[in-house]
Amino acid sequence: MSDHALKANAVSAGYGDTTILHGLDLTVPPGKITVIVGANACGKSTLLKAMSRLLSPHAGEVLLDGKSIHNMPPKALARLLGLLPQSPVAPESITVADLVSRGRHPYQSLFSRWSRQDDQAVDAALRATKIAELADRPVDELSGGQRQRVWIAMALAQETKVLLLDEPTTFLDINHQVEVLDLLMDLNQTRGTTIVMVLHDLNLAARYADHLVAMKDGEIHICGHPEDVLDEAMVQKVFGLESRIISDPISGRPMMIPIGRHRLNENRRAKP
Repeated sequence: MSDHALKANAVSAGYGDTTILHGLDLTVPPGKITVIVGANACGKSTLLKAMSRLLSPHAGEVLLDGKSIHNMPPKALARLLGLLPQSPVAPESITVADLVSRGRHPYQSLFSRWSRQDDQAVDAALRATKIAELADRPVDELSGGQRQRVWIAMALAQETKVLLLDEPTTFLDINHQVEVLDLLMDLNQTRGTTIVMVLHDLNLAARYADHLVAMKDGEIHICGHPEDVLDEAMVQKVFGLESRIISDPISGRPMMIPIGRHRLNENRRAKP
């Protein structure tokens, strides 16, 4: 049985003549939640695009189950691997139900009809993201947080074995951020879906990740279990930030406390 292993081998990628990723190697643990963190413009989104075939590498390759994703038929790949990019744009006036239904596109063909299984997948995605009551509403009338949940529902309806999400908690308040991350953890635990996501919040990343990846300047700076990755030296090196690391009283995972320039200066002035 396939374990749906996703791997980047010596991947260099970028845009035009600008290279963002420099010979990057990354093995995504199958059936786990991998979270990618790093400063702005370090290559996190570029990596997700390369690993989803949205962007062709300049060099290297991305493998899924040992096969190059660039040699796989598009619909075959879309049944195994899905991507929720940053700030996706919905067609004008499309309803929530219609947009979520587009997640079933990989299962449609010229000769196949919409099936009961398609209906069940869409209904389950709407309920899981708590937007069933919005099904008939136009997407462009929703709040930013509601729209984000619609896009996540579309990704869930695709029922892929590997799901890549670029900042899935964007536009969400803290309550809905935790709700979405709990939903993704449920998906991972109940379906065994391999999840790879970019997050900005280091503490949420450490709490939800089985595997934490810290990027710097288009390369992997360090990766591993959050307890082995999130420390003061990493935060300083990757983010240029003075911090203290304590134990999260809820999860027991490492928790980053930023010091900030003014507090740091106060502490220095207080020393004899």
